[in-house]
Amino acid sequence: MASEKPIAVYGALTANVAIAITKFIAAAASGSSAMLSEAFHSVVDTGNQLLLLLGVRRSRKPADEKHPYGYGKEVYFWGLIVAIVLFGIGGGLSIYEGIHHLWNPTALLDPTLSYIVIAISFGFELTSWIIAMRQLVPDHRLSNVWKSLHESKDPSVFTVVAEDTAALAGLMLAFVGVWLSTTFNQPLFDAAASLGIGLILAATAVFLAYETKTLLVGETASREVIKKIKSIIESDGDTRAVERPMTMYLGPKQILLTIRVSFVPDITTEQLEAAIDRLERHIREAFPDIKHIFIEADSIRDVQRRTA
Repeated sequence: MASEKPIAVYGALTANVAIAITKFIAAAASGSSAMLSEAFHSVVDTGNQLLLLLGVRRSRKPADEKHPYGYGKEVYFWGLIVAIVLFGIGGGLSIYEGIHHLWNPTALLDPTLSYIVIAISFGFELTSWIIAMRQLVPDHRLSNVWKSLHESKDPSVFTVVAEDTAALAGLMLAFVGVWLSTTFNQPLFDAAASLGIGLILAATAVFLAYETKTLLVGETASREVIKKIKSIIESDGDTRAVERPMTMYLGPKQILLTIRVSFVPDITTEQLEAAIDRLERHIREAFPDIKHIFIEADSIRDVQRRTA
């Protein structure tokens, strides 16, 4: 299931509601295309956080006859929808606004309100980004950000980090666009900034779609986890050989494990049952996220015959 408390999502949702309103006011007052694109961005982000919360809630539904492994992948499905919305609405509208103002440039009005809104929005977005980053990288080592972003299995965390990063980049681009347009009395800079914001959102959406797709299809656990599982099994006195463990994420903190194990010759039924129980206990102690374990017992002679 997803994070017990999706703090990153709640933080981003609170920030984006307030930011979206102020951005629309600033866009109307200044006539800035870049500010309007940023307003669209915040509205889309607000909707995306609601979709993520929906996914988190539905992923917590208990297993039933139709879904014996539970609904953990619901959060991946809604994470994919978030990526589609971000690309189609957020990126699409921003790119449209940029192209429209490139063809029909309009002089900007007093940019003071836009600057104030950008500064306030940057503060809100930075706060939301820090909250999400603390969940993504608990050790606070910035060198591990990209690795953690790629290896995270929780869309309620890595989606917020990606969106907030795009939002901070978009705000800086909006500031540059407004400043250049008013300083040089050239509205094309503002239109170009709007186009750039749209491209940032589209690129972020593509990244999120790729990361979520691999989880939705059925991503395996890391090499380190698989290696440790094999080590646990091979170190048991009643085992002789083990094939590569097969794992799949059923949710951010729910892994399915199936594995074929060869036990010592002439092992009794009671000893075999005790060995399997022991292996399952040791694996779960090492990896609490492995919720379902299926061990197929095999004789050493069968393994030798298959590998001969």
